[in-house]
Amino acid sequence: MVKLWQEESAAWRVELELDGPGGSLALRTGAQGRVLIVGLGKDPGLETLRRAAAKAVKALRELGADSAVLDAAPAVKALGPQGAAALAQGAQLACYRQPAWKEREDTPFTLYLAGAEGLEDALAQADAVARAVCFARDLVNCPANLLTPQDMAHRMAQAAGPLGVEVEILDGNRTRALGMGAYHAVADSAVHPPQLIVLRWRGGREGAPPIALVGKGVCCDTGGYCLKTAAGLKGTRGDMAGGAAVCGAVLALAENKVPVNAVAVIPAVENRLSADSFLPGDVIHSMSGKTIQVNNTDAEGRLILADAVTYAIQQESAGRVVDIATLTGACVAALGFTTAGLLTNDEGLFHTFLSAAKRAGEQYWRFPGFPEYRKMIESPVADLCNQSSDGCGAITAGLFVGAFAESLPWIHLDIAGTAWVDRPRWEYQTVGATGAGVTTLYELCRELSDAP
Repeated sequence: MVKLWQEESAAWRVELELDGPGGSLALRTGAQGRVLIVGLGKDPGLETLRRAAAKAVKALRELGADSAVLDAAPAVKALGPQGAAALAQGAQLACYRQPAWKEREDTPFTLYLAGAEGLEDALAQADAVARAVCFARDLVNCPANLLTPQDMAHRMAQAAGPLGVEVEILDGNRTRALGMGAYHAVADSAVHPPQLIVLRWRGGREGAPPIALVGKGVCCDTGGYCLKTAAGLKGTRGDMAGGAAVCGAVLALAENKVPVNAVAVIPAVENRLSADSFLPGDVIHSMSGKTIQVNNTDAEGRLILADAVTYAIQQESAGRVVDIATLTGACVAALGFTTAGLLTNDEGLFHTFLSAAKRAGEQYWRFPGFPEYRKMIESPVADLCNQSSDGCGAITAGLFVGAFAESLPWIHLDIAGTAWVDRPRWEYQTVGATGAGVTTLYELCRELSDAP
């Protein structure tokens, strides 16, 4: 928890040292009590401040502290209100604890910010974004038996509704009537029925086309008949991190009343092995009218995204589309656990996105979308195949989804490597879900908003 300091007592103080080595920690005891000094290096940016605050919080918690006062004045002097907001966000994310289904003792920790007087609005906005990230983390950390598509729909509706977000949940009968054959090819494999979750934030001009945030929502992914290995099955619960990210982004937009129209579309399904599971070699009909040859039943995420993108265009009149998914192991092989993959068809949207990602402190790398790669997902019997036999899996998977974006500005984000960490890469991460994508999507929508 982060609060403005109102002369509360705290055993520890945290000081930011602008000229000290970046990331360094030092302890000092003086007349004012115990002091933790955090080095920022020269010309620190927002991300440096996030990491510094998080590092300080983690160090203090290890020392048994339950509160501390951080002098935010150097950060405010260097970067204004956003400097204080970055400190607050990093501290709050570092305090996150995974949900646990056992008894444990959690020691609360409060970080007070001194030198940030008059910045209540900036801190409140940062708090809303951090809580949205933590909400997404909670969803992704939840085991698959406790987060069915219905559970996910319920939790998202509970969180979004009170904030003024319009919530609509389409059951299987309605999505089947819309012709969402690619979505149902995956969804019909499971006992738990699918839920198409639609969250509409109407903060912008009336009638302005919304930006569509389409997030993969596979709550349990066995791979179907192309069954995953035992090791691969351990990560099945995290395959809905894209859906969690777009929900988190909409929650932050609504709580901060950002003047933009945005719609989150989350196809929530399970990919199970059953008598009703789709098979390699099947030809399925998508909502767009395109036919798809199935080469791999474990390439299911792009199938449900295809119909969800079409839904966003046809039913929600989207003006731009961003899809986000834990889509491919190929992306992890290429970029590891610190950087997400990106494909796009629009240079203007791409540069706006990069600016948003920089403010958010998240890393993305653009893959090429040359025509030669598009040929890799051609099929002799259908309009497309769902997996290339020529490799380039991260690229071809993204281009498959992009084939359903029609002529709209579109960005594809593959967060397979960044949505979950067994070893935290940044100080504000914890083991497990990271909430990848939430802050960048929020910042993107803010930049595309109607704000002056």
